[in-house]
Amino acid sequence: MHGKKLYFAIVLCVLLAVGFLTTSFVSFYVARDSLEEQISETTLPLTSDNIYSEIQRDLLQPIFISSLMAHDTFVRDWALSGETDEKRIIKYLTEIQSRYDTITSYFISDKTRNYYHPSGVIKQISEDDPADAWYFRARDAKKPYEINIDHDTIDRSRMSIFVNYQVLDYNGNVIGITGVGLSVSSVTNLIETYQNRYGRTIYFVDTQGHVTLRGSGFGDAQNLHERQGMRHLATQILTSPGASMSYEEDGHTYFVNSRLVPEFGWLLIVEQSDYSSNGRLQNTLFANIGISLLITVIVGLVAYLTVRNYQNRLEELASRDKLTGSLNRQVFDMVFDQTTKTARRQKTPLSVMCFDLDGFKSINDTYGHPGGDAVLREVLTSIRTNVRESDLICRWGGDEFVVIFPETGRQDAMIKARELADNIREAPVRFGRDQILITISAGVTEYRDGEDLETLMARVDNALYTAKASGRDHISLA
Repeated sequence: MHGKKLYFAIVLCVLLAVGFLTTSFVSFYVARDSLEEQISETTLPLTSDNIYSEIQRDLLQPIFISSLMAHDTFVRDWALSGETDEKRIIKYLTEIQSRYDTITSYFISDKTRNYYHPSGVIKQISEDDPADAWYFRARDAKKPYEINIDHDTIDRSRMSIFVNYQVLDYNGNVIGITGVGLSVSSVTNLIETYQNRYGRTIYFVDTQGHVTLRGSGFGDAQNLHERQGMRHLATQILTSPGASMSYEEDGHTYFVNSRLVPEFGWLLIVEQSDYSSNGRLQNTLFANIGISLLITVIVGLVAYLTVRNYQNRLEELASRDKLTGSLNRQVFDMVFDQTTKTARRQKTPLSVMCFDLDGFKSINDTYGHPGGDAVLREVLTSIRTNVRESDLICRWGGDEFVVIFPETGRQDAMIKARELADNIREAPVRFGRDQILITISAGVTEYRDGEDLETLMARVDNALYTAKASGRDHISLA
């Protein structure tokens, strides 16, 4: 039998190895032939979508911060109360900037037009100042917030990303704008993160083609029209909210995917060269071959062990009651012998509970054998759920079961038996549209040193008989 198991495992390994190797090489050649199509139509657009999604996700935090500020009752009440004591709002903005590590935080009152900042009131907003147009646009917008990329009011040399959020009074009227600012350099750091993660060249251009943000390795081009190979594609890219195309440069094909980021008003452009993809494809082939051989060996070993364990499983199934999953009576003698030996060796008590279902014949007569089987399964599920893993459950016959409680004295076993009976009584079994109320009667006794199974079962059976004679739902201690 051992030789047949080994032969089966070897044949399976050979078949798997041939199948894996054939599949790997066929996949390699097919993938190489369809590489350009996969990159341009699937891989690159998916990467672009992922990057776009991550950019939106990373913008959620400043939006959330601005929302908290706009809905903070302190900001609202302070503005409505006449904006007295400027130090209070300045302290609030300073704490926001420090807590969330933003480059700025601000509140502009629509009543006084004061621009409150952690450094104080830095100016008054004016409709005549073009630099303040963002405020009136955000104030009159239908959306509660807008994302604005502009020069920092404090440092005009610094480009920043601002999240401007409307502050409403208790009647829903706009009483000002609040928000936070992020450095454009933080978005540049995100680009570096995406490039490292996805192995692509990533940059942003505005609608005129000017490169606004870039990562490392991009080059010195300041405009899309200055990039060699892309000049003839620039107009097509800039006039479309999204496009996929390719160009040739230095003997390599470069695949391009563009997508408009409406929050910025910029185009996100992601590029990929076929050179790195071909290299990765070859490396993947070699890795697949190695992994395939490893998997072949593992599968062969698993197959051998599975066949061997299958026999053990059959033996286990032979020892279990098919309906309830409990030990059957055929193996109970062996289990009882092992358990009592352990109790004697460790000098610990051991108790036994024998129970059956009250009126089980009536349940069978009323609901048929399917109903009776459902009741048995649910009762044993309840028993298993509420006993320890070390406790052993055996179906003694019909609706009669035996539970062995290792390391448990007779009084503790009596308490446990009562708990089990209470749990069963309090959880009726649903069968179709009916709720079947179940109770059990049980006898409990403690094992005596040197006592055989027949004597022990006689005592616990007498206890069960006493419990049954006392009426339904009784526990008797022998």
